[in-house]
Amino acid sequence: MEQFIAFGVVGLSTAAIYAVIGSGLVLTFTTTGVFNFAHGAAGMMSAFVYWQLTVGWGLPAALAVVVVLGVFAPLFGLAFAQALAPAQGLGDAEKLVMTVALLSGLMLVARWIWNPDVARTLPRFFAEQRPLHVGAVTVTWHQALTMVVAVAVAVGLRILLYRTRTGAEMRATVDDRALVGLTGADPRRANRVAWILGIELAAVGGILIAPMVALDAAQLSLLIVSAYSAAIFGRLRSLPMTFLGAIVVGCLESYLTGYLPQNAYLPGLRLAAPALLLLVALLLFPHGRLRGRDRRLSPVHLPTVRGSALFAGVVVLVGVLLATLLSESDLITYGSIFAFGVIGLSFVPLAGYAGQISLCQLSIAGIGAVAYAHLGAEGQWWALPAAMVIAGTVGALIALPALRLSGVYLALGTAAFAVVLDRWIFTLPSFSVLGVEIALFDQGSVNLVGPALFGTQLTSTAQITVFAAIALAVCGFAVAMLRRAPFGRRMIALRDSEAAYATLGGNLLAGKMLVFSLSAAIAGLGGALYGMQLRSVSAEQFGFVAGLPIFLIVVIAGLGVVGSGLFTGAAYAGPLHAIPVLFPALTNLVHVLPALGGIAFSGGFLGQGALAHLRAEWAAVLRDRLVRGVLVGGLALLWLSRLADVINGYVFTAGALTAAVVLPRWAGRRARAPRAARVPVEWLGLQRPWSTADKEMLDRGIATRS
Repeated sequence: MEQFIAFGVVGLSTAAIYAVIGSGLVLTFTTTGVFNFAHGAAGMMSAFVYWQLTVGWGLPAALAVVVVLGVFAPLFGLAFAQALAPAQGLGDAEKLVMTVALLSGLMLVARWIWNPDVARTLPRFFAEQRPLHVGAVTVTWHQALTMVVAVAVAVGLRILLYRTRTGAEMRATVDDRALVGLTGADPRRANRVAWILGIELAAVGGILIAPMVALDAAQLSLLIVSAYSAAIFGRLRSLPMTFLGAIVVGCLESYLTGYLPQNAYLPGLRLAAPALLLLVALLLFPHGRLRGRDRRLSPVHLPTVRGSALFAGVVVLVGVLLATLLSESDLITYGSIFAFGVIGLSFVPLAGYAGQISLCQLSIAGIGAVAYAHLGAEGQWWALPAAMVIAGTVGALIALPALRLSGVYLALGTAAFAVVLDRWIFTLPSFSVLGVEIALFDQGSVNLVGPALFGTQLTSTAQITVFAAIALAVCGFAVAMLRRAPFGRRMIALRDSEAAYATLGGNLLAGKMLVFSLSAAIAGLGGALYGMQLRSVSAEQFGFVAGLPIFLIVVIAGLGVVGSGLFTGAAYAGPLHAIPVLFPALTNLVHVLPALGGIAFSGGFLGQGALAHLRAEWAAVLRDRLVRGVLVGGLALLWLSRLADVINGYVFTAGALTAAVVLPRWAGRRARAPRAARVPVEWLGLQRPWSTADKEMLDRGIATRS
């Protein structure tokens, strides 16, 4: 019994921290309408700043707390308010992108400033004081402090939100911003106050929990999963229910630590318990329509058959160029462009066409890699479609809860699923189910080989690179044709309005299961291709955090555009790998670029994104025969010169990049150049032949003047 009470005290102290963090999350959502995925990252940054002040620079703990909570956290809150101010008028998807970008960026910034290879710890508050003894239970002063702080936060927030004018303004702003302004209140000031208080609470939680765990950017940021669970208990509105949820999460973690049987299969369950609880809470608790659900949806481009086929040919050509120009070592690194391209492409039918937000695509790619590694150990060709089927089946299982979830709730559910895979499923040793041996990463890495096609085993990296390029081309063409098919049109309708889709006879369950399965199968193929490229992969390469930059790059490209797959692969496996090699001083800056781009381009989510501009520029190149000829001839000359060792790889790359920058501008100037002098209307048919267009022009002119 004493042990049970002792674990309960530990759980309650942890729950107090989760309650503080979760309260800040609920506060910002209730008062601004923005669900802040970067809330935990804000607490993580505050914890690192506190460590720097106390351990790094030797300031007294009390003074460091005053600096962090009195200076850093308010300024950080104002920065959040400024960065997320444009999201106030956007839908859930755009808000999600901006906060996910902040989450990814802050983790990378922390790793940039504080070397992750250096171990850091923080002493607990009042560690030198003798602990309190309540009967047979020992309570440290740090644990007592966390509980007191949690109670003070609960009382203070209740008074602020429901007993003060500022709190009323904060709650009213998210309901009707314009109406609040008419009453004489300042909505912007209310939002700033909300963000400052929310980040303050995140900072308090970060400082309190940092002495209990390792100071690691990713670990501290993802502790927010536990706070997410507590907030969902309160349905993102009720502070008392949020505190109750925090108690459930904290005690569950503590009792699992104390009473979970010791074997090779269950340690990860304790780590994944908050994510599992989050999934259960999302599925069981009723939650109304999220605020800010009205979205300014952009039309999804309808690709042509000819254009899609041409683009597929370009993808294969790029694969052949890389396979013939790069060395074996370079191909291992940069040949993964096409594997990441396939993973990026998996977002297009799911999020671009159907509007279903998923943050677990890279985790599903890991399932595809594992399935192919075990089924195709000797390169059996059928193992690749089998891996896609297995990944697609997992996607169908995800679609079942997705029928109940949407917007931010769906993003939370898929993120929780990815965390469960990271912390538990991928760490399991091999096990048997009904006599069938199942092995995942088996607490290590798995080896993959190229498939045997038409009697030929793909063994070299160059062969696998070309094969991956062909796979990306085929999948891209298929997704483009899907957009033109009836099923693609139904997915667009599902994205526009689920209620209207169901009212008009659409089957929501079947539609979501099909699109989730298709997307997961594509992601599984990408994971298998990635494993073939590297020959060996581990679970860490398919983690939730590793998948965030891919998601952000796809957003930058445009989730409704098929070309975003190649764009994502080229950006993720190209410059993000090449620039640190050429310019080591820019390594950390380059890694932050996807987060910065995600914030800048969030308005293009579910729209055209950056590729819309590139398509417009290159359309002029393809229409102009002269410029098109220069492009083809120049690239052919560069390629032949490189194969003959007349030039090196740097010259080839510089020449190709120069062509990519110069030729669209040249084609644009030629398109805008003045044509032959316009023939007056009265001389049409005399100075040049009469055409049908002339008659239409005359009819239109007469109609507008009459």
